[in-house]
Amino acid sequence: MTLTLGSHVVDPPVVLAPMAGITNVAFRRLCREQGAGIYVCEMITTVALAVRNPKTDKMIEFAPEEQPRSMQLYGVDPEMTARAVRRVVEENLADHIDLNFGCSVKKITSKGGGSAIPWKRNLFRSIVKAAVDTAAPAGIPVTIKMRKGIDDDHLTFVEAGLIAQEVGVKWVALHARTAAQRYSGEADWAAIATLKDALDVPVLGNGDIWEADDALRMVKETGCDGVVVGRGCLGRPWLFADLAAAFAGRPDRVMPNLGEVASVMRRHAELLVEWWGQEREAVTDFRKHVAWYLKGFPVGSQLRQAMAMSSSLMELDDLLGKLDPAAPFPVANLGQPRGRTNAPAKVVLPYGWLDDRDSEAVPQDAEHDDSGG
Repeated sequence: MTLTLGSHVVDPPVVLAPMAGITNVAFRRLCREQGAGIYVCEMITTVALAVRNPKTDKMIEFAPEEQPRSMQLYGVDPEMTARAVRRVVEENLADHIDLNFGCSVKKITSKGGGSAIPWKRNLFRSIVKAAVDTAAPAGIPVTIKMRKGIDDDHLTFVEAGLIAQEVGVKWVALHARTAAQRYSGEADWAAIATLKDALDVPVLGNGDIWEADDALRMVKETGCDGVVVGRGCLGRPWLFADLAAAFAGRPDRVMPNLGEVASVMRRHAELLVEWWGQEREAVTDFRKHVAWYLKGFPVGSQLRQAMAMSSSLMELDDLLGKLDPAAPFPVANLGQPRGRTNAPAKVVLPYGWLDDRDSEAVPQDAEHDDSGG
């Protein structure tokens, strides 16, 4: 089956997961230069979008070549969700809307937001329906991303998937961990298979895709229709070239030497400067990526540290020039987790949150500029 999103054919069936502070225009362009797929912008709160927050308006910028333009929204209030989507429709801000129900950050769940919401099935239904109904006249497809549930005693993914399907979402993506797991342990791919068996709309799998072959294995083991890639591409935008090759049945994989990695790093910084419009802020923003790019390569701690403190392209160029361009790709790092990892933790919820599954009361003060799908 071919994965589609409205009139757009998603080939390969790969989605870049929105990551706060990462999946801005520059990073999306960098990944898009490597391969095809859907590249989702950073998570946007419905309140910030509806009230035209200037910082948010910067975050929702897309490059001219980005097609389809994919925006992820996070909201807890059906009315505010409708307002935000109405703005997307009226101002032609995006071609696809994804709703985030996977955030496990304490300050979100403690207010009843993110991965806490599917437990309140009627509220969840109302939020998703508000987005779908408001986007429908413009032909904008709506999808959702969620986790298995709050914890192993409060799983919601099958019921939430069925509700989302019923109100008209085009696909459901499952990060196969509970909110309590956060980013610890292994993703439960069997849950993806369970959801796939339960739904008629496409199901996308997310969790522990570190290499292109992991994506093929996930599809084979679960029957999912596509994959969502997050932390696996940090410092490795060429993973999308690998994914394109893998889904096309080609064995070739990109394993750049350090000189080639340095060129990608320079390109990334350059794209950030273009987007930010201010070199110092852009290069400062780039610093967080340095450790990911250099992971496993023989680069001394002083050089790494200097690069992670650079504040101009000239300074960055000087430091990149000190790398050994012939150093081979560290194959020992293949298949290793990247990005944030943390220990399981009890999910902090509002008082009495678990007592009434059918309440449609809107959580108060739950929207923040944060993410964590």
